[in-house]
Amino acid sequence: MRGARIGLSEAILGTILLFTFLLMAQLSPQFLTSTNLLQLPRFVTEVGLIALGMTLIILTGGIDLSVGAIVGLAAVVLGALYEAGVPLPGAIMGALVVGVVAGSMNGFLIAYLRMPPLIATLATMAIFRGLAFGISQGRAYRDYPDWFYTLGQGYVGPFPTQVPLLLGAAIVFAFLLSKTPFGRKIYAIGNNETATRFAGHDVDQVKFLLYSLSGGLSAMAAVLLVSRFSTAKADLGQGFELDAITAVVLGGTSISGGTGGVWGTVLGLLVVGAIRNGMTLAFINTDIQQMAIGAALITAVTLNQVFGSLRLRRKGVRTTG
Repeated sequence: MRGARIGLSEAILGTILLFTFLLMAQLSPQFLTSTNLLQLPRFVTEVGLIALGMTLIILTGGIDLSVGAIVGLAAVVLGALYEAGVPLPGAIMGALVVGVVAGSMNGFLIAYLRMPPLIATLATMAIFRGLAFGISQGRAYRDYPDWFYTLGQGYVGPFPTQVPLLLGAAIVFAFLLSKTPFGRKIYAIGNNETATRFAGHDVDQVKFLLYSLSGGLSAMAAVLLVSRFSTAKADLGQGFELDAITAVVLGGTSISGGTGGVWGTVLGLLVVGAIRNGMTLAFINTDIQQMAIGAALITAVTLNQVFGSLRLRRKGVRTTG
């Protein structure tokens, strides 16, 4: 179990991050400039918020493929409510509520109807994205008050507004995992769900809360994204599920649950963000970027399984029949 503690896997990932930075610097001389490095957190915060929620879900052995679609739906709801005359704070609250409700739908299907997370969230991904396009009819919502753009485009000293937001969220989630009974339940479910149920813990409630939280974080990401791009449209968030899952698994969280932590996810997020940013600066097509992230995910899962097998062998546990 790992929560806030930084261990060997994080040290290895830190080395991978350094190698990624050097490689991206070879692709584009602009990558290692102070201006670009200060802007990097701005580009990864939305995916980072989603990845924090995804960390908790994957720790239980689950998955959420609908997060990107929830981003698009929440963004459209924000824009549609504001266009309809709702004050912007009310429109933002409406978007957050929609995100939580969407996540709760996932939680209900998975925790109480016992649907496999992969199937449940694949289905809701299609539903939420369809709703977003249905509400917007392909339109984009623009022209928000100037104060709103501070969230996605402003600065706190020399740092983008997103830096303290993402760092604060990471600290809270690390504390949740390592220092609270709720965090211990998350690890317990991932290690042995049946035993956790026999121990008297409400596994279904924990799962329901985690997917609801994931939906809320996706909606928060949508608000930041609309502020940063000055536009709300239905296709926002496409591909976020891939980047978030890659960051989590690359950060050392086992896809089968029970092992991992927040700080590994943060380092994995920086690797994914550096790949995206460096390739964008080098004018590499987004299709190639998707392939690179996919390859990183395959590599991360493979290494995860290899290291997991080595850990079991050190404990004297047979991994094959």
